[in-house]
Amino acid sequence: MSWKQTKAAPFFVGYLNKVPKPLVAFLGVFSLCFVAGLGLAAFALSTTQNDPGSGTFQWGNRFEQTGLLELRPYPVFRIPADGDTPARTYMLAGQGKRGVFEQAEANREMPVTLRGVPVNRGDLTMIQVGQVAPAMDDAPGFTPSEPISLGRWKLTGEICDGKCYAGAMRPGRGLAHKACADLCLTGGIPPVFVSSGPVEGRNFFLLAGKDGRLLGEAIDPLLALYIEVEGEVEQLDDLMVFKADLLTARVLK
Repeated sequence: MSWKQTKAAPFFVGYLNKVPKPLVAFLGVFSLCFVAGLGLAAFALSTTQNDPGSGTFQWGNRFEQTGLLELRPYPVFRIPADGDTPARTYMLAGQGKRGVFEQAEANREMPVTLRGVPVNRGDLTMIQVGQVAPAMDDAPGFTPSEPISLGRWKLTGEICDGKCYAGAMRPGRGLAHKACADLCLTGGIPPVFVSSGPVEGRNFFLLAGKDGRLLGEAIDPLLALYIEVEGEVEQLDDLMVFKADLLTARVLK
């Protein structure tokens, strides 16, 4: 290489505190391309992710109703029909990753006023309980309806913890949420089966064992997986209950 060629080539020297113009142009173009590439990569990755859904805490719509607490087998809150508004049954969760078994046991089948915050996603609504107090003496009593059996079904879908899926976390499903779901269910949050196909127009089911009892560690290997499982479906007011026979469960993918 000749002396003239060496002199003409741009070369950065730190102590001169000056960048040659050709290098400035190169660095400018490189920086723009690098930032644009990161943006495109982020966009491409985001399009491959599942929709986290529209679930959210409804802080501006505080819940306060008088009704009955029942264990079915997880705590639910049942309120009577009011005029044209039919009776409703709500799944319940406590603060954080805890259920409300203690409150439900202490006030079981007694008229109470329940205050809390709804967590809602589509037709799935869960109440994060803030306070449970005895109902006023003049509160009207009612006898909740018995569940209606809709027969035996084979459903495909995913077992989630109801609170996170309803909107406490986004996303509240899939392998990325498996560890959180396990902690929530261990703490007493009701499990929900999210079905890929509806039963009577509903895709969300309070999940119970085939005998109607609480589900234990048997569901742990099935969390966050796409499965097929058989069981009996019951309708409890507007809430669907899926009594799953986990011995029939099969992982599909």
